[in-house]
Amino acid sequence: MASVIVDIAPPKNVGKFAFLHLGFRPFFIGASIFAIISMLLWVGIYNFAWDIQVYSSMTWHSHEMIFGYSMAVIAGFLLTAIKNWTGKQTLDGYPLLLLFLLWAVTRILPFIGVPIEVIAVSDNLFLLLLTIAIFLPFFTTKSWKNLIFVGVMLLFLASNIVFYLGVLNIISNGIHYGLYSGLYLIITLILIMGRRVIPFFIEKGVGYPVQLKNWDWIDKINLLIFILFCLSDLFDSSSYTTAGLAGLSAVINSIRLAGWHTKGIWNKSLLWVLYVAYAFIIFGLILKVLVVTSEISTFLAVHAFALGGAAMLTVGMMARVTLGHTGRNIFSPPKALWWIFILLGCSSVARIILPLFDSSLYLLWISISQGLWIISFSWFVYIYFFMLIYPRTDGHYG
Repeated sequence: MASVIVDIAPPKNVGKFAFLHLGFRPFFIGASIFAIISMLLWVGIYNFAWDIQVYSSMTWHSHEMIFGYSMAVIAGFLLTAIKNWTGKQTLDGYPLLLLFLLWAVTRILPFIGVPIEVIAVSDNLFLLLLTIAIFLPFFTTKSWKNLIFVGVMLLFLASNIVFYLGVLNIISNGIHYGLYSGLYLIITLILIMGRRVIPFFIEKGVGYPVQLKNWDWIDKINLLIFILFCLSDLFDSSSYTTAGLAGLSAVINSIRLAGWHTKGIWNKSLLWVLYVAYAFIIFGLILKVLVVTSEISTFLAVHAFALGGAAMLTVGMMARVTLGHTGRNIFSPPKALWWIFILLGCSSVARIILPLFDSSLYLLWISISQGLWIISFSWFVYIYFFMLIYPRTDGHYG
């Protein structure tokens, strides 16, 4: 029988607004709005040659998708999930506000002429404080098995430090190491959490009894093979060793995904979006093979991981977590979510798949992808903004 941890702390005043009740609220709002603003800026930078004075525009875009948008979603998710896992209230109130403002201000600093050293300190201070906020509930409840998430956060911090040392020309190739290790840490988290939640969500959400298949041998070797691929790609992306490990990881995760399939997922937007996102990660691994064997652009594989995989999955998770933690029915989500996910999926197809067929229209495909991204996130904010700032429908704090 599963144990249930009960938080016996006295109930807190709900108040008129719930923006600072739990981590998912400010960070999901921040991530979604930043996804729109940063992409609008990227349209200007990429299509109209706007210039960022601090460091190169391409580097800024890559860094902010990983350590800006994605990190905000990770912060909101973990600060919320850890309360469920440990029964301890995670950051709320003014401490949560200060952490969120540190993240938000860091996103603005590159545009106001602040030295890169100041940006680096601010960005890494945010990651350090977030890691401490994640660690403390595990420590006080002795939830040692969950310390893997603290370890991943420390690796994010190390990756970001290496990135800035690369920008400052202190570490040779540091920008490459920092960005790619950050991206692969996000995919690692998805592989870890995906195994925990995707089959669980499917079994509980399709509306009929089903027992999905999981294999112990896949669970034991999947992360190992993927980590070996990441290390190989980080230091020698054009080697056949990298291609072989990417192909092997793609096969292993394809078997896993096949075991999670049941036809009912295609009737549930909150389920198929996670399934499709995981499939895009597998597609990214396949593209990594083709980068070596067919010399396609490595940026197609990168965007399969980042756009088709991470972005679609994070939007799906934000949609589900917000419904569940605001007291709403996750089995009856807003109908517009279907279109939001479709638009984001089409953005992924335009950026990743269409260039494989006609690279001469590369700029057009990217422009279409940018536009669909902006529309999908704008629609998401329109639907979810008030859910995230007002109290739960059941009147509880959280």
